Amino acid sequence: MTTIEKSALPTTDALRSRVRDALAAVGVTVDLGAPGAGGLATSTPITGDVLFTIDESTVEQADAAIAEAAQAFSAWRVTPAPVRGALVARLGQLLVQHKADLAALVTIEAGKITSEALGEVQEMIDICEFAVGLSRQLYGKTIASERPGHRLMETWHPLGVVGVITAFNFPVAVWAWNTAIALVCGDTVVWKPSELTPLTAVACQALIERACADVGAPAGVSRLIQGGREVGERLVDDPRVALLSATGSVRMGRQVGPRVAQRFGKVLLELGGNNAAVVTPAADLDLAVRGIVFSAAGTAGQRCTTLRRLIVHSSIADELVSRIVAAYRQLPVGDPFADGTLVGPLIHETAYRDMVGALQQAVAEGGEVIGGEHVDMGDEGSFYVTPAVVRMPGQTAVVHSETFAPILYVLTYDTLDEAIALNNAVPQGLSSSIFTLDIREAERFLSAEGSDCGIANVNIGTSGAEIGGAFGGEKETGGGRESGSDAWKAYMRRATNTVNYSAELPLAQGVHFG
Repeated sequence: MTTIEKSALPTTDALRSRVRDALAAVGVTVDLGAPGAGGLATSTPITGDVLFTIDESTVEQADAAIAEAAQAFSAWRVTPAPVRGALVARLGQLLVQHKADLAALVTIEAGKITSEALGEVQEMIDICEFAVGLSRQLYGKTIASERPGHRLMETWHPLGVVGVITAFNFPVAVWAWNTAIALVCGDTVVWKPSELTPLTAVACQALIERACADVGAPAGVSRLIQGGREVGERLVDDPRVALLSATGSVRMGRQVGPRVAQRFGKVLLELGGNNAAVVTPAADLDLAVRGIVFSAAGTAGQRCTTLRRLIVHSSIADELVSRIVAAYRQLPVGDPFADGTLVGPLIHETAYRDMVGALQQAVAEGGEVIGGEHVDMGDEGSFYVTPAVVRMPGQTAVVHSETFAPILYVLTYDTLDEAIALNNAVPQGLSSSIFTLDIREAERFLSAEGSDCGIANVNIGTSGAEIGGAFGGEKETGGGRESGSDAWKAYMRRATNTVNYSAELPLAQGVHFG
């Protein structure tokens, strides 16, 4: 399968110029070193070239950042929540002002097409608006007491320093999900971004520092540390970090979770996804094709909510696969800045090798591969591919594994029970969907005996979650919840309060003592 169109790539010098312009616009004053000058290399998947180097945080600097955040927490936790909301409101205003600048950096470092990069920054703006409203709604409960003359209630208090570790594929939105909510909850934040996207992090830090200065908030409420594993481990192991929110692989979560638990810290883990869509004979296939193509091919298959398994009824499988393949052939691959491009690059060579290996394994396990070809853009350092559709004889080992690339495995079923079982058979449990116009099928999929994922959709794909709902998944996805709904409770501590306003001292459960 070949694409109809591919766009030419920009020059590395042109990309460097765009970086300088975007950073200058948001007020970044950090020195950008030449490639190979030492420090943390900032590269782009668009060409595969290193653009600049920036300073990498030392362990001592990471410790100092945590100390600054811990000190700022002492003042921030007693700042009224609506006043804390003013800081987040100002951040949201700055994001609106610099939406295009930040989106350009996202495209350069993560390879997202322009509309998706702009959409990611819009997520930041949306969560700021949500958090500002939340700053006046951190409600507790009043509970009926069994004792006369007593009031029983719950109150919520700031938790402490929140450590945030983010992945390359959403280099700014996930930081904003955590930071906007944490700040209005009275927490302070120390952020370690992916080593692959340091420039977007520098830009975000500049904007939050401007927001702090504008509203008079302590600068230490948000700190940034840059680097690799050694720096991230300071957040994992430091007892001053009350909550660690980490987004990444299941392998990473298996290491991080126990280490934080060992010191009795709290974790919020957003790990792998192996997401499926069920398509029944009652589906609107036009709608289904559109939802499937975006969910499977968007962001070059590098979203945690990317559609990776298509579970389609055997009576419509041939027709649906044929339509998806035809749609894939019309997806322009190339420069993510170019108008009309829908599929940008994979993040690096390792991602490409992983995709090649997964497709080879699929063939060895009886699969039929359509697409998945390397697209030669005339630059050896970048890795562009066509999305792949792989018809599988069953849910084999490769189907149970998540490969961060545009691979869509197609499985067939005959009964809805079988489809739900296939959806739930993998160890991950992030997102899922069903395409059907049959209300019984839809409600069954959403019921307790249906999808076991944290996200279950009807007649939309698996990706593209709104910030109003809590985001996260079950099983090996980690169980964490970020963004909307009552996800804010993860960033606060609960206290149960009993107030005796009587002159007596009755004990609970009818206990008599003395």
